[in-house]
Amino acid sequence: IVMSCFVQLYIGDSRSLKDKRQVLNSLKERIRNRFNAAVSEVDEQELWQRAALGIAVVSSAVQHCDEMLAKIVNFIEGDHRVQLIDYQIDEH
Repeated sequence: IVMSCFVQLYIGDSRSLKDKRQVLNSLKERIRNRFNAAVSEVDEQELWQRAALGIAVVSSAVQHCDEMLAKIVNFIEGDHRVQLIDYQIDEH
């Protein structure tokens, strides 16, 4: 089972693309390390305060994928550097 999550973020303290990259690189690395998920910036690359991440998890059970993506979304919501605008979870 492969499930993905599309996450839209607002980075209020970002004043440049460099600021945005620092926050996103840190967040992506922490998600990879903690949840063993694939993470990539997939849209809004030229905007300073907006970001869109694609996150994918693989498991033999749909329930496990659901749980992992829910934990990742909660983890992102707990990061004070970003504000979660919206997210969408899809099963492939």
